[in-house]
This record gives sequence, structure tokens and C-alpha cells, in this order.
Amino acid sequence: MPNGPLTLPARLCLLAWDAARPAAGGAAHRPGPVRAGALVELARRGLLTDDDGIATPADLDTSTGDAVLDGLLELVRESCPHPWRTWVTLRARVTLDAVREQLVAEGYLRAEKRRVLGVFPSVEYAMERAAAVEVLREETRQVLCGPLPVAGISERDAALAVLAAAAGLFGENTPGRRTEELTERAGAATPGLRAIVRELTTAVTAGAAVATSP
Repeated sequence: MPNGPLTLPARLCLLAWDAARPAAGGAAHRPGPVRAGALVELARRGLLTDDDGIATPADLDTSTGDAVLDGLLELVRESCPHPWRTWVTLRARVTLDAVREQLVAEGYLRAEKRRVLGVFPSVEYAMERAAAVEVLREETRQVLCGPLPVAGISERDAALAVLAAAAGLFGENTPGRRTEELTERAGAATPGLRAIVRELTTAVTAGAAVATSP
């Protein structure tokens, strides 16, 4: 993918942004998929492990060098133990805001300051690199729907596609068997990651259903 340096939460934020239309339930403003991407990224790197369904820091010192991931890792370390599903929503806006700031710094988004009711300061974001995001969307769509063989897809791209599908960012046309194969692929190199991805995608799907319900 052309956005190789971008983390999973950053990619999910961009994919949701492109889908932020009334029919998509304002997907760009839902923090759940972005938080789920950050959790998977930390689990892939071995910094969060599964302890009987609880998201558990591997140690108290290691960091990633990425402000978004390290912020979430610190939050998990300082909080009471919670299941993976709880972390998809618990203070998830913090992660979404941090990802947006990161994408502004990297030139993908533009921050525009506003005042609500002419008094309260606010920040709105606009897409700056629409062409790059469209390439990301098309490549993720190909991962989801083929014809790429699942075995040839990277674990990270498989995780991205599964979470994007769970969030409803590509409609409801993703073959179920393909999604299951991608879930298996996403956890191929990291012990326990398959179960984590399944738990998180279930939570993201539930959140998307609530967000788009009448």
C-alpha cells in the first residue's frame, strides 16, 4: 500500500473519512474503529497481550515511538483491567483526536479552527490527500473482495480490511468466508491475535449497528 508508514488506526481514520456520508452514519466521527485499530497494532507488536480476555500490557516501560499508540498504552497501564471489547469505546475519543492531529502533521488532513455560536472554539478537519486515500480504499477493497489470494496478503493489511468491513466502511457486500480467512491471516504471526481480532471486530460491528440505527 502507498501509505506503508501509517499505523492501523491512522489508516482506519482515513478510510472512515472517505465514507463519512449520511448513509455511512458519519463514520469518520466514530472513534470505535480507530481505537480498535490501535489495539490491534499494539497486540501485533507484543505490547498488549490477552490474559483470559483482558487486554494486558506486556510490561511497564516499553514504548513504540508513536504518540497515538504510546498514549493508548499508557492509558491501559494506568487504568483498571478491562476486556478488549470495553477498550473499543472507553475514552476512545482521545485516540481519535490524537490520530487526527497526527494526520494533520503528516499532511493527510487540514485543521480548520471554528467558533461554535461565535464563542466556543472548535476544530474541524478537511481531507488534504484525497487521491492517496482513494488508493488506500481501492487496495483495501481488493483485499476484502479478491482476487488477491489471502495467503499473499500481509497480516497488517488483513487486519485493516477486517476492521474496515466490521465498521461498515465498504457496505455489506464482503463475503463472509473471505472475512473469516482474512481474520485467520491477521493473526497468523502473533500468538493469540486471532481471538483478539475477532473480539474487536465483534465490538466494532456492534458499534456500527448502533450508530446507523434509526
